[in-house]
Amino acid sequence: MQTLIDIDQKILAFFNGSDSLFIDNMAVILTSGVTWIPLYLSLLYVVIKNNETMRQIMLVIGCVILCIGISDGVADFIVKPMVGRFRPSHDPMIKYTVDVVNGMRENLYGFFSAHASNTFCIAIFFSMLVRNKIFVTAMVLWSLVNCWTRLYLGLHYPSDIIVGLVWGCISGSVAYYVYIKSYSHIFRDIKYVSSRYTSTGYNRLDADIVVLVLILTLLFSIIKALIV
Repeated sequence: MQTLIDIDQKILAFFNGSDSLFIDNMAVILTSGVTWIPLYLSLLYVVIKNNETMRQIMLVIGCVILCIGISDGVADFIVKPMVGRFRPSHDPMIKYTVDVVNGMRENLYGFFSAHASNTFCIAIFFSMLVRNKIFVTAMVLWSLVNCWTRLYLGLHYPSDIIVGLVWGCISGSVAYYVYIKSYSHIFRDIKYVSSRYTSTGYNRLDADIVVLVLILTLLFSIIKALIV
């Protein structure tokens, strides 16, 4: 166990902090949920645009809420208080060696990472919903960027991130399973064979809009980090 803890701390030390004010600013900006509001709105747009009835739209939204509820609920309300593992920024053994940006320490416990779990469950659910390679790649990279910020800011150990990603994958898969089972009972299953649509009936151009929003959000974050 001590060997695993040592490995965890060494990997954290590799990712944690730098002498760059620009990267500090980038990490703080990218770890904020507010930064990604345009992404969430673009995902909502894709859902509304590619579903014909309000019942279909509400089914998707309901499953997204279920996805996040499973992910965040288990992380923040069950596992963190039960395990009680300190974040690196609060760990008495290493907190004075951890590079903390702008005094950002958050609450005491960090196992497992809700950031990793929540972003990855959204990435997994929408990846299975839309089924577009570029879209899937962009969503997974978005989640991993969020994971990097948590290590850089000293708010999570690598093991917190890994377990969060695993639980996010499970949460997203469970939510999609509920979605597909509910959909098959309520609506007629339609198979799309067209270069305009994915196999699940989502317009490829609409999926590209989400990717574009992600790119623009990153560019905005870079500019903001330079001028802060």
